[in-house]
Amino acid sequence: MKETSARLLRLLGLLQVPREWTGTLLAERLDVDVRTVRRDVDKLRSLGYPVHSTPGVTGGYKLGAGAALPPLLLDDDEAVAVAVGLRTAAGGTVAGIEETSVRALVKLEQVLPNRLRRRVAALGAATATLVNRGPTVDADDLSAVAAACRDHERLRFDYTTGGGESARRLVEPLGMVHTGRRWYLVAWDTDRDDWRTFRVDRMTLKLPAGPRFTPREPPEGGAAAFAQRGISTGAYRYRATVRLHAPVDDVAQWVSPATGTVEAIDEHTCLFVTGSNSLDALGVWLGAFGVDFDVLEPPELLEHLHVLAARFTRAAGPPP
Repeated sequence: MKETSARLLRLLGLLQVPREWTGTLLAERLDVDVRTVRRDVDKLRSLGYPVHSTPGVTGGYKLGAGAALPPLLLDDDEAVAVAVGLRTAAGGTVAGIEETSVRALVKLEQVLPNRLRRRVAALGAATATLVNRGPTVDADDLSAVAAACRDHERLRFDYTTGGGESARRLVEPLGMVHTGRRWYLVAWDTDRDDWRTFRVDRMTLKLPAGPRFTPREPPEGGAAAFAQRGISTGAYRYRATVRLHAPVDDVAQWVSPATGTVEAIDEHTCLFVTGSNSLDALGVWLGAFGVDFDVLEPPELLEHLHVLAARFTRAAGPPP
């Protein structure tokens, strides 16, 4: 009986990998014959696991979704990854899941073997989470938006801009992007006939979602690249393109996805694109890199650098 139970757990662990397994391959993995595999599959079904099977030479077995969540079998690295994710979610930007994350983490740590419990405990003891003070996103809204992206269903929502103006939007969602502080939706705006980026915390959804649509060709680089371009430059009055006289790896460590994009020109220079509502802020930001640079656009920034240079020269006074 103990051997049979252990084999059932191994079989369940294999079936939880998202693929279709042939009976022959499962028999090889479990070191049994195909008839035993069929009996074990029937036992899993009797325990409530929805194991689907397809007939034929290329057919096989696959674990489907059931009415209740079955126990998950995780290897060591997967268990630690889940624990880290739950700790992060407990202090993240999604409202309403902090307590749920803590409860799930307690359940997971209770059943972890000692070797893994020590790893997770060490991580928790050595890590502190800064509480997010900015806007949070409702977990149900995230699920609804994700489902509309997955099912290619139109979304209706009231959207509040940074200036406080509100308007109804009808969009065809492509995907969501998370920067660590904010959640963004990249979608085709049917009224503006163009791709747009929306902050999810500024959206008031009108559910249920609308009719299905045929997915469009995504913008260049996909949802993540489009959102990064919009976040770092699209929302600002000034968009600056600058050639920095430094290797791209030296610069990239100082540039977050929300502040700009950087790409190599050659091994000694790189192209930096960023945005701001203030020419003063752009000048100080570029000077903070501590390397020589050439402003390619806008011309207003180039002119304003002369103003900043004179200002700093006056502040420095005559040479000692």
